[in-house]
Amino acid sequence: MPTNKVLVEVSHLKQYFNQGRPTQVKAVDDVSFEIYQGETFGLVGESGSGKSTVGRALVNLYQPTAGKIIFDGQDLANLKGRKAALAFNKRVQMIFQDPYASLNPRKKVKDIIAEGIDIHHLAANDKDRTDQVFELLEEVGLNRNHASRYPHEFSGGQRQRIGIARALAVRPDFIVADEPISALDVSIQAQVINLLEKLKKEKNLTFLFIAHDLSMVKYFSDRIGMMYHGRLLEVSEADQLYDHPQHAYTKSLLSAIPLPDPDYERNHQRIRFDPNSLSAQAELKQVQPGHWVER
Repeated sequence: MPTNKVLVEVSHLKQYFNQGRPTQVKAVDDVSFEIYQGETFGLVGESGSGKSTVGRALVNLYQPTAGKIIFDGQDLANLKGRKAALAFNKRVQMIFQDPYASLNPRKKVKDIIAEGIDIHHLAANDKDRTDQVFELLEEVGLNRNHASRYPHEFSGGQRQRIGIARALAVRPDFIVADEPISALDVSIQAQVINLLEKLKKEKNLTFLFIAHDLSMVKYFSDRIGMMYHGRLLEVSEADQLYDHPQHAYTKSLLSAIPLPDPDYERNHQRIRFDPNSLSAQAELKQVQPGHWVER
């Protein structure tokens, strides 16, 4: 269960690309939020809203243009040297969006999963290393025979399970899941989400869950942040966000969720969000950088 301890604090984060050039892109523009230990914080938005950029900054893949990212009381800007970087990387892992491109096609599954174990010296010997890999495979719903295969021999869902096992190998505290189900079939998506929920409870993990599937985000997240054009428009408890959305953009996205009810779909009016309308521009101006609606 989520605690009152803040594990991750993002303060006025800015991430600009091609800074100072005509092609400058403000991928993340003054975003602030907190993630409590033991919770799943969902980050939602359309493609290009900056949510994946936030996730990559949190695992120290990007150096922020401005602002602070503090993990368990430590400012990531102060990570100096290989020893400090290794200690951070052991506690923070990432599950990538594409379950095939993120796996080395030249390596067998056992070596992919054990790479973190080798780097952090978590195995006493080869037998211990192999046993840990077997245990991880079984935890994510695969079997020991899969250890000797290559990534191309698996389905998309199985590849994502391998990616999850790799992230768990170093026994992290915090995992950034960057749209881990977007490339999977609908039936497989539910299996992966249930697996993540089970692992979260068993291992007391904290998640940043990045997605654009609002129904899945509600099921898996404790709180949800809504992003639009690099800005955080609204943060709320999952149920309250769905029942009482405050921002027009949030209302528009929620109205687009299809329901398996022909009568409802036939009579339901979608709410269209036009960012160029006067009302939308006025509402966007009310969202001050670094602040949000939270109940």
